[in-house]
Amino acid sequence: MNDRPVAREAAPLSRTGLAYGLAAYVLWGVMPVYFKQIDEVPAVDIVAHRIVWSLLVLAALLTVARAWHEVRKAVAAPRTLALLTLTAVLIGVNWLLYVYSVTSGHMLAGSLGYYLNPLANILLGRFILGEQLSRRQWWAVALAAAGVAALAAGALQTLWISLTLCFSFATYGLLRKIAPVDSLAGLSIETALLFPIALGWLLLGGAKGMMITDYPAATGWLLAAAGLVSTVPLLCFTAAARRLPYSTVGMLQFLAPTLQFLLAVAVYGEPLSTAHLLAFAAIWVALALYASSILGRRRPPGPELCES
Repeated sequence: MNDRPVAREAAPLSRTGLAYGLAAYVLWGVMPVYFKQIDEVPAVDIVAHRIVWSLLVLAALLTVARAWHEVRKAVAAPRTLALLTLTAVLIGVNWLLYVYSVTSGHMLAGSLGYYLNPLANILLGRFILGEQLSRRQWWAVALAAAGVAALAAGALQTLWISLTLCFSFATYGLLRKIAPVDSLAGLSIETALLFPIALGWLLLGGAKGMMITDYPAATGWLLAAAGLVSTVPLLCFTAAARRLPYSTVGMLQFLAPTLQFLLAVAVYGEPLSTAHLLAFAAIWVALALYASSILGRRRPPGPELCES
């Protein structure tokens, strides 16, 4: 009698989490379209506007969620604040390089970086957090490394973009996992730490300045929308993470770079070299191996999905 209500609740909860996860990664996957619309604006200026407008959106969300106490609690803890300072630098570098990769015509390099990111998380989990890997998972890591080696041989000029995007976001994720602060408060503090730099750049060194009216009307409004563009996918992601098993969230993660890859080749006409084909093929096989190792594990039926 007691099992039936749990089973009935599991299905809608799982569907809701899946919907949030798909929304997050589809939005991240098509985000290059947004940045392409404002590619006449220098990448540093775009990121600066992204930080400034995101802080306003996050402040509103903190007020609606009545979560300012979480911010005060984190700021009052020196270790937490130190970790968030480091993650702020990492996410700032990641944002800047990602926007540069899109606006400079290197979306394939950016896509590769985010394909590598989950496998980098596996290695960090193994050597930093002490998590164990199966033989099949080690094969997946080796195949991904072979793909990077193929790219290094044929596309060395953009490999630094892929590896820096991968390293910065993987390290960011690891430190955010360690930092004892929730997603909304943590992102708000990171954005607040970057805010003085972003505002100073726009006022003193930016191409146009702080006011969106300094730009053509369409570009100005798109820059002002950067706050929503940045925060909505992240909020969908955190909602999904609360409702889905971690392995499911990990598999959904590959949707975003796949969409970015398709946009780069089919829409924006970036050249697809033999090195790119070998690298992406190796990584896709590696991801399939890793996915099969997760799906092949025996799990208790039914209610486990609800409880994860």
